[in-house]
Amino acid sequence: MNYTLNQLRIFLKIVQKESITRAAEALFLTQPAVSIQLKNFQDQFDIPLTEIVNKKLYVTDFGREVAAAAEKILEEVYAINYKTSQYKGQLSGRLRISVVSTGKYIIPYLIADFMKAHPGVELVLDVSNRANVTLNLERNETDFSLVSVLPDRLNLEEIPCMKNQLFLVGKEPIAFPKKGPWNKELEEVTWVKRETGSATRKALDEYLNSHDIQVRRHIELTSNEAVKQALIAGLGYSIMPLIGIRNELQLGQLTVSTLPDLPLESMWRMVWPKGKKHSGVAAAFKVYLEQNMPQIIEKNFGYIDELTAVPKSMM
Repeated sequence: MNYTLNQLRIFLKIVQKESITRAAEALFLTQPAVSIQLKNFQDQFDIPLTEIVNKKLYVTDFGREVAAAAEKILEEVYAINYKTSQYKGQLSGRLRISVVSTGKYIIPYLIADFMKAHPGVELVLDVSNRANVTLNLERNETDFSLVSVLPDRLNLEEIPCMKNQLFLVGKEPIAFPKKGPWNKELEEVTWVKRETGSATRKALDEYLNSHDIQVRRHIELTSNEAVKQALIAGLGYSIMPLIGIRNELQLGQLTVSTLPDLPLESMWRMVWPKGKKHSGVAAAFKVYLEQNMPQIIEKNFGYIDELTAVPKSMM
């Protein structure tokens, strides 16, 4: 046996996500890189760790036992690292944050200076859709969650971050007729949607339903980047935030069209279960956000107002 801590970490994430693709996203690695590490790890065992049935990955009973052992090994390694940092007088420990998919454009700026100031802190960042982030909150598996739509039925505390504005975006502006109902024009376009469970998908569906827009053609994609590339290619239109398409708007690869009741507005919030007892690291991060949030947003997202002033199609 000659497996590495990195292989243990990757295999554990595959088991937790039950998907190589989702594990790669959570670890900020490419799918081929994760697949190679899984193969190298599997080669050291005579018994299968995973199996593919109908193109879906399943973890074997043996694989789950190995994952449980891997988790214990990694926890011991982390404990050693934390103790070393503590003896040096550094803030140390794990900071666990779950983030809805679009939040990946925001979270790096919320954590960057904190992580630089505290090298003994290890960040565990899970980027997923709204449904999975809500599940993490329900199971108390995260210190904080970054969301734009508050989950139902959960009693949460929060730190407001910034407005989340959703606009109609496409390669070309939509030319609306001067007479006649504007919403009928939108029944002729192809809508590019996120997967069910995404907050952006929920907002788009609610907007279309509230304005009696019948969707005749749509494409469903599982990431904001995939949606963006589809729009650039001219495959259709979507309602999405501007934080991930700044360059494309400035280069003219995408445009914003004006519609009634748009932009849709919500608020990005860092949330946690009410009454949660934070670790020393989590408590320090909470204080950091409370003291610095306005400056962080102004410094890194002041351009949003400029983007909303780009040329728009007129009704």
